[in-house]
Amino acid sequence: MNELLKEYPVITEIPVAWGEMDAFQHVNNVVYFRYFETARIDYFREVALMDEMYKTGIGPVLSETSCRYKLPVTYPDILYIGSRVSELHDDRFTMEYAVVSKKHGAVVTTGTAEVVMYDFNNKQKANMSPLLVDSIQGIESRTLVQQETF
Repeated sequence: MNELLKEYPVITEIPVAWGEMDAFQHVNNVVYFRYFETARIDYFREVALMDEMYKTGIGPVLSETSCRYKLPVTYPDILYIGSRVSELHDDRFTMEYAVVSKKHGAVVTTGTAEVVMYDFNNKQKANMSPLLVDSIQGIESRTLVQQETF
């Protein structure tokens, strides 16, 4: 699993629940967006984004998300979702996800999300703070270290 997720600095472990499967006997496509949300919030926690939002009123809004399904996932299984920021702009960033199945030993799903910073007090887009940019760059630099250790 480590090799498949070595380029993702934040890893979220999620067990597949029986109720996440649909009539076609695999995890329903909508559930992956919840997996991505959980991974995204774990990433936000790592960079203290939610703490900053409570202090400043500026926080993340999801503007776009996508998912590509590669292999069906079924219960029981454990998934490892890697998350990273692949692009940084003044007022937004792009996240990428890779979902690895313990059962398959492979990447079963990939996804992206465009996250825009929003000033909830003034109801308009906002720029990322230098503190947030530094924090994201610091987290992303961990992948360089991880790659050297594998």
